[in-house]
Amino acid sequence: MMERKKRQERIKWLVLTAVFCAMVYVLTAFVKIPTHQGYIHVGDGVIYLAATILPMPYAMLCGSIGAGLSDYLSGYAMWVLPTVVIKAMTAAVFTHKKDTILCKHNLAALFPAALICVGGYYLASVILYGSWGAALIDVPTNCIQVAASAGLFVFMGLSLDKLSFKKRKLSVR
Repeated sequence: MMERKKRQERIKWLVLTAVFCAMVYVLTAFVKIPTHQGYIHVGDGVIYLAATILPMPYAMLCGSIGAGLSDYLSGYAMWVLPTVVIKAMTAAVFTHKKDTILCKHNLAALFPAALICVGGYYLASVILYGSWGAALIDVPTNCIQVAASAGLFVFMGLSLDKLSFKKRKLSVR
C-alpha cells in the first residue's frame, strides 16, 4: 500500500512538472520581444513559480526542459546547453517548503536568481563570442528579462497566495 502511495505521489509531481514545462515553453517561445542576439521573455517567472510549488529536482527539470526546448525549437540551439544549466541553477535558489509562494525566502531569492541568469548568460556569451567585451551587449536585455520575470512571479504569487493555493492539498485519487 505504501509503495502505491509513493508511486502516485511521483506521478503527481511528474504531471505538474510537465504542466510547468509547457507553461515555461509557451511564455518563453511565444511571449517574447526579439533583440539583437536573442529575445526577452517572461518564462523565468514560471520557473520561479514552479520552484516554489514543486520539490527541487522537479523544479530544476521544469526550468531546464521548458526553456531548453524553447531555445532549441526557436532556432537558438547553440544556447540550449547554457540554458539547461542556468535555468536549473535558477530554480535551485527558491524553496517550496513554505506555506505561501511569496515568503521572505522566495522574494529574496529573486536577487540570486537574477545574478545567476545575467551572470550565467554573460559567461556563456563570452565562451560563444570569444570576447569579454562583445558579451556585454546581452547584459542590459538580460536585466530587463529577469525584472519582467520577477514582476510576473510576484503577480502570480500574490494571486495564488490569495487563493491559499499551497494550503490546498493536491490530492491523488
